Amino acid sequence: MIQKDVNIKNKKAKFNYELLDDYIAGIQLKGTEIKSIRMGKASIAESFCEVKNGEIFIVNMHINEYDFGTHNNHKIKRDRKLLLNRREIDKLERKTKETGLTIVPLNLFINQKGLAKVKISLAKGKKLFDKRESIKKKDMQRDIARIKKNF
Repeated sequence: MIQKDVNIKNKKAKFNYELLDDYIAGIQLKGTEIKSIRMGKASIAESFCEVKNGEIFIVNMHINEYDFGTHNNHKIKRDRKLLLNRREIDKLERKTKETGLTIVPLNLFINQKGLAKVKISLAKGKKLFDKRESIKKKDMQRDIARIKKNF
């Protein structure tokens, strides 16, 4: 069954990384891949992006096989090319090589025209104490919400 709104999120990204710059990129997909995405059968939880030969690819993105596909069905995990402007690709490549930042996909969605897009972010890995700090913030916000609810 095709879903109206497809919004697949990478929930670990905000916890594991400090997000700096956001970009929205198109994805180069095969026919059965877009059908699986429209059914909501994709995951970007353990995926990342890398720049190779002046092109940017999303690596380790999981898209289930299309149920009604024939022998021409796609591979589940393959490198998929992302579509960005040359200036944006050059900027991302420079930042990842110079400062050791990584490119992390945040969410996968379908826009109004029916095209699959990925929101990617330039990110810096968090240390253990930063992760503990974000856990404390979440707990405090949860406690405050509980107290407000009781009043």
